[in-house]
Amino acid sequence: MNKDQIINPFFIGRYVGAQYFCDREKDTDTLIKHIVNGRNVALISPRRLGKSGLIHHTFAQKSIQENYVTIYVDIYSTSNLCEMAKALSESIVKAIRSQQKWHDRLFDFIKSLRIGFKTDAVSGDSTFNIGIGDLQYPEKTISELFELLEQLDKPCILAIDEFQQIREYPEKTSEAFIRTLVQQCSRTSFIFCGSKRHMMTDIFYSPSKPFFQSVISHTLQPIPMETYIDFAGRMFAQKGKMIDKFTIRLVYSMFNGCTWYMQMIMNELFALMDKDTVCTPEYIDIAWENIVLAQEDRFISIMHSLAPKQKQILEAIAKEKTVEGITSSEFIKRHNLVSASSVQAALKPLLKNDIVINEDGKYRIYDYFFADYLARKC
Repeated sequence: MNKDQIINPFFIGRYVGAQYFCDREKDTDTLIKHIVNGRNVALISPRRLGKSGLIHHTFAQKSIQENYVTIYVDIYSTSNLCEMAKALSESIVKAIRSQQKWHDRLFDFIKSLRIGFKTDAVSGDSTFNIGIGDLQYPEKTISELFELLEQLDKPCILAIDEFQQIREYPEKTSEAFIRTLVQQCSRTSFIFCGSKRHMMTDIFYSPSKPFFQSVISHTLQPIPMETYIDFAGRMFAQKGKMIDKFTIRLVYSMFNGCTWYMQMIMNELFALMDKDTVCTPEYIDIAWENIVLAQEDRFISIMHSLAPKQKQILEAIAKEKTVEGITSSEFIKRHNLVSASSVQAALKPLLKNDIVINEDGKYRIYDYFFADYLARKC
């Protein structure tokens, strides 16, 4: 994308290019070092801290582009091996369709996906659209996909985001099955990304689990504050706008350096500013209000989907922002909750769906904007 076409340089949830990507130089170099030395990697960090952006940035490096086929697949929304096979097949087909003889190779190695290919009667071009019902034997499809990767002209790097999701699959041997396929690959490197530290740690570092000691672990940390301050100021300046450093510092502190939320606020602040106006702290409240208002329907929908006891515990957390000792009698009495067991039961689905997170024994609502919305409504 031509930089002159960029209206707002603070992109949210997608990678556009190195000029709009903040830092992560050491993380990028570390991933490349592991890949070129044949090491599989477990990349761990909370959601929205920038794992997928780092992956795409690493894939965009010249040394990687020239020497590897790169594939990224997010399995967060998958719930079984069949859905994983669908996600993998779509990502792999998209990545290699420009490779020489990709059509023949797919037919040679992935016979179970033939039904997904359609030929346009006019142009003669092939399209790929696979349905869940088309995948009768997902294990076979996944095995064929891995075999295909091994046969490509260049070595492959396969990044699987939210890898801990396989723990939720009804197929209890999913970890062992995928581990066996990984062990059989000699020309494919793997990056297993995950946002739930305890699950990722158990998958890769528990002696009783199939993936035990099969990876090098790399934990992603927030971008340093001063680095982000320089980046945000530069993005404003390149488009002829101004923002003071104190404002950026406040934004960073509000979200503890969580990249997605900082980018969201900075995107709105940039949109609010004229070229002859300096962005100062008073504009943060305006940006915040605009973002919350734009997401109000989503917040209402989330609340409607929850059981009464889940709503009650969520509102209690919102009032206190962070809660330590969530099953304590003091907390239960303060918010008229029923019992410790009731709190635990209501909390379980909220944690599973990432509505609430537990950080070192302290509970908070994961989405900062949703937390603020609820706190004001309670």
